[in-house]
Amino acid sequence: MNHNTPLHPRPLHHLTTAQRRVMSTAQLRDHGVSGAETSAHCRPEGPWQQFLPGVVLLHPGPPTSEERLHGVLLFAGRPPAARAGAVPAQPGPGAPHAAYTDVMITGLAALALHRFSCAPPLPSLDRIDVLVERTRRLRSTGCARLVRTHALPAAQQIAGLPVAPVERALADAVAQLADAGAVRRLLTEAVRAGHCEPAAVVRELNSARLLTRPHVVDAVDALLAEGRAIAEDRLYGLIREHELPDPLWNVDLRLPGGPHLGSVDAYWPEHAVAVELDTRAPRQGEDSSGWTLVERSRELGEWSEYARKREHLERLGVTVVHITPRKLRDATEQQATVLRTALMAAADREPAAYLVVLPR
Repeated sequence: MNHNTPLHPRPLHHLTTAQRRVMSTAQLRDHGVSGAETSAHCRPEGPWQQFLPGVVLLHPGPPTSEERLHGVLLFAGRPPAARAGAVPAQPGPGAPHAAYTDVMITGLAALALHRFSCAPPLPSLDRIDVLVERTRRLRSTGCARLVRTHALPAAQQIAGLPVAPVERALADAVAQLADAGAVRRLLTEAVRAGHCEPAAVVRELNSARLLTRPHVVDAVDALLAEGRAIAEDRLYGLIREHELPDPLWNVDLRLPGGPHLGSVDAYWPEHAVAVELDTRAPRQGEDSSGWTLVERSRELGEWSEYARKREHLERLGVTVVHITPRKLRDATEQQATVLRTALMAAADREPAAYLVVLPR
């Protein structure tokens, strides 16, 4: 007796009326359909068709977008461990399938599932990227393109499908794109629509070794500019919502008749308090909550500039409050308290040097 055969297999007519009509040959065996029966049903003019190796479409017409997605997952997913005597459950919409183990949709298909407006619609994609572990002994075939990784990220469930998080899906999509405009549109929408922070995107692009491509570097510069604009909007909102005094926005500070001291994002002249959005790249071994920029030389130059400007201003009696975009997003109340405390403490400090304030 074959111990892998279920005690109560479901009849074939139940499979052909299933709401999602794509199954693996292993699932069919669990339902009591032998390999010979499957081959017979997949002959020319037969009621079924071989969609991918080990995956069968239970109707003769073209697959729907949903069937293509489930089909590539069935093809690339590790088979679950069989339980003797278990009656298999029919796949149903809205629930993760047991066969989708160690695999997830990524690339442009994942971005479409994340509802990116600039991602191509699923029916227009010739191939669907699926993320698998590097050790899998599979090859891309048909509409399934395998993307290998040393470590799988935590998948997100969308309509019962395991989908790569946005930043990973972006990196896998960008790896296949040579169109600079398309890359820029995807990265910009990721930040503008609030899907993820710029730092997470740049980290993934760096891990995928995509920051050597000029069109990707240009898109990252646009991404960082977009992220900075969003951070500035959050800073405006923080000051307004917490009823802090209105500062002078985006100004240059100079000594009278002297050198340029630097630019700040907000400045209260009567309190000698400045705010700077800290968008610098973190140094090796330090907190990585800031944004990771593209080039090490740029990173070192910005660190030097930040440090020099802050030290010079503080010697002149100006309190410089540095705020990261992430803290503006995740700890608004705390940052408002920091700013309020700095403004209130101005009365207890020695008067600051007189500075000339100019629009930036």
